[in-house]
Amino acid sequence: MHPAMAVGLVFGGCCSNVVFLELLARQFPGCGNIVTFSQFLFIAVEGFIFEANFGRKKPAIPMRYYFIMVAMFFTVSVVNNYALNLNIAMPLHMIFRSGSLIASMALGIIILKKRYSISKYTSIALVSLGIFTCTFMSAKQVASDSSLNEEDGFQVFLWWLLGIAALTFALLMSARMGIFQEMLYKQYGKHSKEALFYNHALPLPGFLLLAPNIYHHAVLFSQSEAHPGCCPLMSPYLLLPRYVCIRGVFILTTECTSLTVTLVVTLRKFVSLIFSILYFHNPFTAWHWLGTSLVFLGTLMYTEVWKSLGPFLARWRKRSKEE
Repeated sequence: MHPAMAVGLVFGGCCSNVVFLELLARQFPGCGNIVTFSQFLFIAVEGFIFEANFGRKKPAIPMRYYFIMVAMFFTVSVVNNYALNLNIAMPLHMIFRSGSLIASMALGIIILKKRYSISKYTSIALVSLGIFTCTFMSAKQVASDSSLNEEDGFQVFLWWLLGIAALTFALLMSARMGIFQEMLYKQYGKHSKEALFYNHALPLPGFLLLAPNIYHHAVLFSQSEAHPGCCPLMSPYLLLPRYVCIRGVFILTTECTSLTVTLVVTLRKFVSLIFSILYFHNPFTAWHWLGTSLVFLGTLMYTEVWKSLGPFLARWRKRSKEE
């Protein structure tokens, strides 16, 4: 597949996934578990047929490592979804998760004993400052909610702090999972499609712990006017955007360099954020915009996109002079 088409899948699938998740979260608060379960089930079935060959293909990486990876992956997914129920707005949710660079660098220094250049540390400082700015301003908005009395406002603020703690935990766990995967791929080779299948198939029994919540929202979905007479697990709101998003990222990793993949994913997050703010009228002050700009500027610095743009601009200027 041409890289341009893979980029289109990433933007179309991932941005749609964010939009549909917010639409569902507004109509059905607390529906994150059924969304995650449906996506996991769909990808697991598809992988069982086309990757595992109905269970006949032996995994290249030992299963015990997949169980460890899956435990972390499942925890990150559930905690990130649950944070939406703790007074965490979707824009702040997306911005906060952009701090994965910070967590990855910190754990890389601690666990892998890595050292980075000054530009890397600068980019991480910008991302940290951006996240702090947005988090601080959101805290002020929550605390100053005039529709709540003092006691209720304090309770809401405590739930918001719990949401921030949940996002922080998920961020660190996700970074640890990335380091774990990096170490596995160095030892056993890269098997991204296999990892995608097992990361979605093995956690399925864990959703039994969430069965009452999933069943409750399945009933709500089936009774909704948006899903008349339709099985909620087959809703395009739940399945298609996430599937297209994951497939697009996988195709992109096989067709493009890691720098291009990181840049595309970063720009996709920015587009999703802008659309969420404009379409859903989420409160966003000038300070939020400043924090957002710092987050994405720092991310672009981290990917060193300027080094790739340099040769491209030089070729473009040369071609312009020749013409």
